[in-house]
Amino acid sequence: MKPTARLLRAGTGSRLVFTRTFRAPIDDVWASLTESERTARWFGPWEGEAGPGRTIKVQMVHEDQAPWADMRIDACEPPHRLSLFSLDEHGAWRLEVLLSESGGTTRLEFVHHLETEDNLGDVGPGWEYYLDMLVAARDGSPLPAFDAYYPAMKAYFEELAQA
Repeated sequence: MKPTARLLRAGTGSRLVFTRTFRAPIDDVWASLTESERTARWFGPWEGEAGPGRTIKVQMVHEDQAPWADMRIDACEPPHRLSLFSLDEHGAWRLEVLLSESGGTTRLEFVHHLETEDNLGDVGPGWEYYLDMLVAARDGSPLPAFDAYYPAMKAYFEELAQA
């Protein structure tokens, strides 16, 4: 597997951007990102009352000890944009998903807004893994093994930070 992320830098900060495409309507892909029973298939379930400005609890079932994390929904513009914020012992996570559809194909752009480019070698492979988990969950293929992503992709992301 090859990493797909791009690191974009601007005056407002750095963004780690991943893209996936699906031969599916945008509403169906949106549901894979926002309905708890569907997020459970590739990331983990969530609970709470969702809506902009509200905080939900998300279980990260593929992490050690399957921890729960609070995620604040900063923006929810169905079926095109979802923006989330989480703060944990590893730092602040500002995440955004942008969807667009053309000719029956939906393009997903996953953006991790970075406070720092430190630890990209640890963070980047994880997002590649989760997005490929989403692909596998949607098309019914076997879920990938994390070992195929980390440490295999670590050097790629470290080089992005040094470029």
